[in-house]
Amino acid sequence: MSTENLELRALQQRVQLHNSAMELKTKIAATRDKLNMSKNAREHFIGASILASVLGLLSGYGFSGRFTRMRKAA
Repeated sequence: MSTENLELRALQQRVQLHNSAMELKTKIAATRDKLNMSKNAREHFIGASILASVLGLLSGYGFSGRFTRMRKAA
């Protein structure tokens, strides 16, 4: 193989490596954005609030129901 062919092949490999690195950086940035806790909390705040409210209401209702049943039984 001639020197020119080797240089051309090395150049092609560098370009391919550069493209692969850029693609990897893009995927990492997208994954970090997708897994960002504060962003997800902002996007799903209403649903999480409703869920927490319903769970609090149900657990409070069940907890108070135990005490009211105890008074009726006594």
